[in-house]
Amino acid sequence: QVQLVESGGGLVQPGGSLRLSCAASGSIFSINAMGWYRQAPGKQRELVAAITSRSRGTTNYADSVKGRFTISRDNAKNTVYLQMNSLKPEDTAVYYCNADVVTTTLAKVFYWGQGTQVTVSS
Repeated sequence: QVQLVESGGGLVQPGGSLRLSCAASGSIFSINAMGWYRQAPGKQRELVAAITSRSRGTTNYADSVKGRFTISRDNAKNTVYLQMNSLKPEDTAVYYCNADVVTTTLAKVFYWGQGTQVTVSS
């Protein structure tokens, strides 16, 4: 079994910054891509940012967050981060991390975190 635990959400004023973290633990052989998604009330879950396999670390971002958000990972800690700057009210959502994991039984499984609330409001 694999667990993804997110932290770092909260309430911030427009223009402010937050840093989200997501740590993976459990029966992990390796982790390929990791990503952050978000879901606002009444909307579908959408990809915010993703970072590919540990050997390349190629990143991609939703157009709405390019230039403001930065995704990174610490492979030694099986942790992915999302640095969010210049936050806007429309960034308000529950943020979920996702990991493409190869388990110790060599099964390939996508895991989700439990979500962390980000609220941008004055």
